[in-house]
Amino acid sequence: MTATAPPVKDETPADERLLRTSPLQRLLGRPELGSVVGAVAVFVFFAIVADGFLRASSFGTVLYAASTIGIMAVPVALLMIGGEFDLSAGVMVTSAALISSMFSYQMTANVWAGVGVSLLVTLAFGVFNGVMLTRTKLPSFIITLGTFLMLTGLNLGLTKLISGTVSTKTIADMEGFASARALFASQFSVGGVDIKVTVLWWFGLVAVATWILLRTRFGNWIFAVGGGADAARAVGVPVRTTKIGLYMGVAFCAWVSGQHLLFSFDVVQSGEGVGNELIYIIAAVIGGCLITGGYGSAIGSAVGAFIFGMTSKGIVYAEWNPDWFKFFLGAMLLLATLLNHWVRKRAEATR
Repeated sequence: MTATAPPVKDETPADERLLRTSPLQRLLGRPELGSVVGAVAVFVFFAIVADGFLRASSFGTVLYAASTIGIMAVPVALLMIGGEFDLSAGVMVTSAALISSMFSYQMTANVWAGVGVSLLVTLAFGVFNGVMLTRTKLPSFIITLGTFLMLTGLNLGLTKLISGTVSTKTIADMEGFASARALFASQFSVGGVDIKVTVLWWFGLVAVATWILLRTRFGNWIFAVGGGADAARAVGVPVRTTKIGLYMGVAFCAWVSGQHLLFSFDVVQSGEGVGNELIYIIAAVIGGCLITGGYGSAIGSAVGAFIFGMTSKGIVYAEWNPDWFKFFLGAMLLLATLLNHWVRKRAEATR
C-alpha cells in the first residue's frame, strides 16, 4: 500500500480587507472615539458644577461658540490629515472680512460685490500657500508662518491707509446688507432655543467633509498624501493638486467665517484673528487628528470644537475666573492626545 502525504496547509496570510472585524474593533478604530469620551466627560463635569449649563438657552450659546471654531476646524482637520498645517488661518478670517467691508464701502457698491471679491481674493491666499508649499518643498510651518505675518501686516496697514483707523467703516446702510446678514449672521428659534445660522454652516461643512473623506477619490488622496507624499506620488496620486485643494478649502471656510464676523458686528477690527489658528489646530487634534498626518476625521474636529464651546461657556456659567480658560484648554489638549494614543494602541492590539 502506498502511503499518501498529509495535506499541506496553506500558509498564505488572508487579505486584511477580507477579515471580519468585531463591532468593538471597528469602534476602537474610529479616530473620534477619544474625543467623544472626552466630550461626555466635559458635559457631565459642567452639568454638575455649573447651575445654568443645562438650560436650553445655554445650549444655543454653546453651539454658537462651537460653530465659530468648528467651521474652521473642519478644513484644518482635512489639511492635517493631508500632513500639513496652516498658521495663517486665523488672520485670513479677518482678511476676508476686511476685504468685503472696505471694497463695498470704497466702491459704494452693493455689499454682495464686496463679498464676491473677498471670496476670490481669499481663495487666492489659499492657492498661494499651496503653490509655495509644493514648489519650494519648505515645511508648511514656515510657508504659512510667512503668510500669517504678511496678512497681519496687510490687515493693519491697509485698513489704516484706507479708513484712517484700525477698524472699517460701517456698511449697515448699504444695499444688500440685510440679505447678506441673513445668510451669514442670522438666527432662528427651535423649541425656544435661539440657534445661529453658523451652526447650519458648521453641520453642512462637517457632512460635506465626511463625504469627501469616506466616499470620494479625493478623500483617498488626502489620506494617501498624509501617510507619505512620496509613496502616494509613486502610485499616481496628484500630490500637488491635493495639497493646493486642501489649502483652498481652508481659505473658503475662512471666507465664510469672515463674512459672519463682518455681518454680525457691521465693522471689523484689523487686529482680530491672531492666535485663533492654534485653537483650530487644537480642536482638530482633540478630535483625533494626528500631527504626523494620515489619520483623523471631520466628525472628530466637530467634537473637538464642541468641547471647546462647552469649556469656554461652562467656565462662565460656573462663574469661574475666565483667566483659567487657557489652562483648561491646554489640559484638555494633553488629555485628549493621550486618550487618542491609548485608543489607537488598543485598536492595533485587537487586530
